[in-house]
Order: sequence, then C-alpha cells, then structure tokens
Amino acid sequence: MSAADPLALAQALIAAPSVTPATGAVFDVLEEMLAARGFVVDRFLAGDAPDGPVENLLAWRGGEGAHFAFAGHLDVVPPGQGWTSAPFAPEIRGDLLYGRGAVDMKGAIAAFVAALDGLDDLPGTISLIITGDEEGPAVHGTVALIERMARHGLKPDMCLVGEPTSVDRLGDTIKIGRRGSVNIWIEVPGTQGHVAYPHLADNPVPKLVRALAAIDALTLDSGTDWFQPSNIEITDLEVGNPATNVIPRRAAARISIRFNDLHRGADLAALIARTVHAHAPNAVVTPRISGEAFLTPPGPLSALVAEAIAAETGIAAELSTSGGTSDARFLAAVCPVVEFGLPNATMHKLDEAVAVADLDRLARIYRGIVRRALAHF
Repeated sequence: MSAADPLALAQALIAAPSVTPATGAVFDVLEEMLAARGFVVDRFLAGDAPDGPVENLLAWRGGEGAHFAFAGHLDVVPPGQGWTSAPFAPEIRGDLLYGRGAVDMKGAIAAFVAALDGLDDLPGTISLIITGDEEGPAVHGTVALIERMARHGLKPDMCLVGEPTSVDRLGDTIKIGRRGSVNIWIEVPGTQGHVAYPHLADNPVPKLVRALAAIDALTLDSGTDWFQPSNIEITDLEVGNPATNVIPRRAAARISIRFNDLHRGADLAALIARTVHAHAPNAVVTPRISGEAFLTPPGPLSALVAEAIAAETGIAAELSTSGGTSDARFLAAVCPVVEFGLPNATMHKLDEAVAVADLDRLARIYRGIVRRALAHF
C-alpha cells in the first residue's frame, strides 16, 4: 500500500465536528481508515450519565512478537467565537492547516495512520487506543479502553501518546511523565444571623479564611530530579451573601493541587482535610482526583523515540514532565509510556493550526518510532 497523505487524513478528521464528548461521525472516519489498513476495529460505549456514555475505539493488527500501542483522543474543546474560518471546515492558508483539532490531536492521529502504510512488513502487533473523552471528565475513556484491551488479551509492551508536546519546533520535547491533579471543594457551615447580634449566629467566613491561610502556607516539596515542586492554588472563594447586615450561613472554596511523584492524590486530600478541620471542624471537604503523577524513567522507549526524531529532524529532544495531565497517566499502569507530537502553540486557541510540513515529518517520525520499537522489544 502506498503511503497516505497525512494532510488529507487530518482534513477528514477535522471536518467531523467532535466537541467533547466525541461520538459518531468522527469515529466513522477513523474506523474506515483503519479497516482499510487491515485493523480489527472495536467501537463501544462506556459509562452512564453524568459522565457517560463515552464512545471509544480500540483497533489492532498483527500477531506474535512485540506490541506497540498509539493512544490519543478524537474529542476537542469547544471552538469558541472569533475564528477566521469555520473551525470544522479545514482550510489551508499559506503553509498552515486550520481547524479545531489540527494540533490537539487529530493531526497526530492522522500522522500515525499515514505512518502505518510503511509498516506492513513488521512483525508484532500495532494497536490504537482512541477515546472520545480526554478533554472532558475522562472517566469512561482510556480507563474503559484499558479494560477492553484486557478482554481481548491485548497488553502493549510500550505506548506512545500523540499529545502535542513540541514547544518551539517539531521534535524538541518528549514528555516522560506528568504531574498528578486533585481538586478539592471545601464548604464551611455556619448559622445565619443579624450582624448586630453575632452571639446568635455562627460566622463561617473567618474559619474558612484561617483554613485557607493555613493551606496557602503549606510547602509540599521542593521538586525532584524530573519534576518541579508541587503546588497548591486557591481557585475559587464563594459566600454568596448580597446583604450587608447578615452573617452568612455558609462559605465555600475550591483548591487545585498539581503534584509530583512524591505524593498520592488520596494522601494530599487527607492532608487538606486535616488542615481545614483544625480551623473548621464541621467543614465538608470533597476531593476529586483527576490522576496520579507518573514517570517513565529515561530508558529504551524514550531513547528510541529520540533516535527517530533525530534521524528525521536532527534535533536532540528534551525529556520533560511539564504541562497538565493527559491520558498517559492511566496507560502508565499498563506499560512504559511517553508522549510525543506536534508543536502546541495553538492548541485550545482560536485559529488552531498545524504546519502542513510538520504533518509529513511527524508521520515519518512515527514510522521510525514503530520500526525501532518492534525491532527492539
């Protein structure tokens, strides 16, 4: 099979609107691409409301030998208002392809599919792990795909996530880890009353303020060899009291913690609860752990990805753990995983765009990665 044009594949994916949670047409497009390349395709829905159902796609081809997986997502963030061209009508202007998902991450999925056309002679198994809910709650996406892989007896030896990791130019950054994330809601109850009769009321605001001050004073760590220091940020503070002469009945706040691999989300949630309860014993503290920190230490996988990048671009890629969370946090429990993809300057922005030349280069890099991976493992 002659190699497909990643530009045409990216245009086809972008033209199928897929604001998170993605479903339907965009999966039809990808399924058709993969079926034409000899893949077994398993599409399924997972989960119930409020975070589901979510559509996912698992595809594989091959047999005995090493197993290389590519993971990604077809859903995109809402385009917003003010685009120069329609966000789901892919348009080439100059050297750039514009459209929501061009960078994050339909462009990378297109590049990987194009790379497959040069890999027919390889032994082993190649799979794609594609969710429609990475930009949303991510509860019934990649986690459900991992369970589905187990049902099919599929266990990758290594995985590449096609997130847009490059910063200044294609190939300059490989992500070998990500910090974890936990959001925590704090509600302090009180007793409403007239400000002139404070002895008949219980003001929750001072208690919450003292608790937040104590939280703000916490130092979680000073960083590690691969991670920056963990940080706690107060992201919301709400009383909702329009009256000037009323002591409110409640006060609430929300904090967000991004943490490195020295911590676990549950331990941090417990630390915050203890800190809050020291100042507001009746407070309700509700954590939601989005994901744990993970690190794939420098080794064979990151080395072969770096080799493929250098062979195509001449760039010595930097290994990094910067940025927000990704679905690699789930896949890290299955096998070694790294992330590598397009430059990320326009992701989630108006007029998201990818250089057409970068799509071609990325397809060649991905082809080189898979060749090296299946030969090495």
